[in-house]
Amino acid sequence: MKYIVILGDGMADEPLEELGGNTPLRFAETPVMDALAAQGEIGMVKTVPNGMSPGSDTANLSVLGYDPKVYYSGRSPLEALNIGVKMEDGDVAIRANLVTLSEEEKVYEEKHILDHSADEISTQEAEVLLKAVQKELQNEMFQFYVGTSYRHCLIWKQGMVVPLTPPHDIRGKVIGDYVAEEKLLLDLQKRSYEILVNHPVNLERKKKGLNPGNSLWFWGAGTKPSLMNFEEKFHKKGAMISAVDLLKGIAVGTGMENLTVEGADGGLHTNYEGKAQAALGALLVDGCDFAYIHVEAPDEMGHQGSTQKKIQAIEYLDQRVIKAVKEGMDASGEDYRMLILPDHPTPICVKTHTGNPVPYLLYDSRNSEKHDWKYNEHEAENSGNYLEKGYELLGYLFEN
Repeated sequence: MKYIVILGDGMADEPLEELGGNTPLRFAETPVMDALAAQGEIGMVKTVPNGMSPGSDTANLSVLGYDPKVYYSGRSPLEALNIGVKMEDGDVAIRANLVTLSEEEKVYEEKHILDHSADEISTQEAEVLLKAVQKELQNEMFQFYVGTSYRHCLIWKQGMVVPLTPPHDIRGKVIGDYVAEEKLLLDLQKRSYEILVNHPVNLERKKKGLNPGNSLWFWGAGTKPSLMNFEEKFHKKGAMISAVDLLKGIAVGTGMENLTVEGADGGLHTNYEGKAQAALGALLVDGCDFAYIHVEAPDEMGHQGSTQKKIQAIEYLDQRVIKAVKEGMDASGEDYRMLILPDHPTPICVKTHTGNPVPYLLYDSRNSEKHDWKYNEHEAENSGNYLEKGYELLGYLFEN
């Protein structure tokens, strides 16, 4: 038996008037997911425990079978694992986003945050910008590490875990009420703006009509993580297929195999087919029992507030990932169980994450029973199936 999780990050949403009261998932053309639902089980699951921040960190830990209240120590430390940062006890890892701030205001705190991802800046451009920051600001206390696209890492040696606001929560807002209260961190952000605002990379981006990565923004602070080995915990050899450092870092921390897919970048036009083929190779050639395919695009489109692009991302997931995985597994003759779900909602109306339950779809290739339902939030809620503890869902997948 092979086991697969296909996760559409932030795919769940709220009903939208522009879609006739449908969510993007319900409105999208998803014939493969609907066919799997008709032959499987749907329901709702709460992936983010009450009292915890609804992030991809807590939610994906939960989907992977790790109780966030036990294993979560902060978002950035998980990303640091993938970057290869060797954290010591007492070190604090902090996510350092390259963001776009408005430039007309003279006072830093009066600026607006225009884009949390600087138009999903390329890793190549971001690396040049980070090197400029490293040259000016890096010292024994503060060390910067290049990640992927706009997502980077700051290590504060023997630092403090302080409250910091995610930039995707405050798009369009004046930053003064949300900047770090810790003066050392705020000063670093201000200095980063001075270094980056007129950097040649950003001047060239503006000429092309792209948002510049003109400031760092710090958030997601946490301490050195300690995760139980996945194979020891579940007795399954697992592989992770993701473009983002957070998921890759979780894989490093849990001893799963990390598969790199060329052209997978976390954006709307990521290499969907490459992810599907990587999962099939892990399961059918490399001897893995379990594959976790993470697709970031629906979440990014939710943060952008783009209904049509979010629908497109969901349709790409259906046609270019799920369909390919199903066809490949069916052709192999292997029995398999597949779980499809978001980690959390990223509703268009708020452009950020919420902690509401999400719809899941569980398919077993051996099952021939037919149902009338399709896969979306509305029908999953009406199914009557509900799991309060999201970290128990993976164990349910592994039941035969």
